[in-house]
Amino acid sequence: MPEPRPSLLEYSPAELTELLGSLGHKAFRAAQLAEWIWKHRVTDFEAMSNLPPALRAELAARYTLRPLEPVDLRQSQGGSTTRKFLSRLQDGEHVESVIIPAAVGQGGAHSSRLTLCVSSQVGCAFGCRFCASGLLGLTRNLSASEILAQILAAEEIAGERVDNLVFMGMGEPLANIDNLLRALTLIMEPKALGIGARHITISTSGNVPGLRRLAAFGKPLRLAVSLHGASDEVRSRVMPVNRKWPLGELLPALREWNRTGKHMITLEYILIEGVNAELSQARELARIARDLRAKVNLIPYNRVEGLPWVRPSEAACRAFCRALVAERIPVTLRYEKGHDIDAACGQLRLRKTREPQG
Repeated sequence: MPEPRPSLLEYSPAELTELLGSLGHKAFRAAQLAEWIWKHRVTDFEAMSNLPPALRAELAARYTLRPLEPVDLRQSQGGSTTRKFLSRLQDGEHVESVIIPAAVGQGGAHSSRLTLCVSSQVGCAFGCRFCASGLLGLTRNLSASEILAQILAAEEIAGERVDNLVFMGMGEPLANIDNLLRALTLIMEPKALGIGARHITISTSGNVPGLRRLAAFGKPLRLAVSLHGASDEVRSRVMPVNRKWPLGELLPALREWNRTGKHMITLEYILIEGVNAELSQARELARIARDLRAKVNLIPYNRVEGLPWVRPSEAACRAFCRALVAERIPVTLRYEKGHDIDAACGQLRLRKTREPQG
């Protein structure tokens, strides 16, 4: 396999000026290059028609524009147009992303928002017991350019601009905090992707040091916390991270986030039969949500091949939801889109990995 080349997506417009200056080119060439990369979204250096042929050839020999290539695309056959694509990275690894269409709101109003669920790592080291991403362990972090390339690939597939991001794909974003912050800087850069912080949600399974660094980043990002258990006993059963950063450490960090954050925290809670779907957990969850002034997103478990967990009945899910409503907790019961396309984190990569090679 050829040696991976660095991607120019890794460079901010200012850094492109420095780069081309080091190669002996004038600053206006960097502005032209940045426009081709971010405004025109080209995938081939030869398309950069106002750059000299020698410069195009030099850049093509040293760098790549897209450090990943979509190799599998699946679209939901239901009423949703949720699409999941698997991309091959330059080193042969694979990563997943999910394109989520806008929802129809009250009165049939339709939002034009297009959301992308972004991955931050190849696999995951946190080993949440219900998640396909962790079944193969962590291979490596994604670079900032590999994070950004998912967004550009999604726009090509969808034929429209992605304007909402959720870092809820493969991996723990805050365990890749350096590359995450670099990617976020370019995502929000007006001369790059230009997506506002209020349209970006970072999900964490409870990485307390990463959470504090994200707070220090100082941007009005949205935060979602994968809780999945309202007591240490239950949470540790499905989330090994709770043994390292139990609720006694996580909840104070979230209170600190609340003092600096601009948005209400969302507590993500996957309902699993016989594990965390009892009404006693609903009462404990309500206590935590009230303390954090958080809203709750309930998600019935999405079955993963090779894992023993079972989705509760619809009646049980609705009873859990009603228990939170009775406690005046803002709550959404969400039946996931893309159930028929292995849309849960890591499922498509896991299937790809298990396929016979050759």
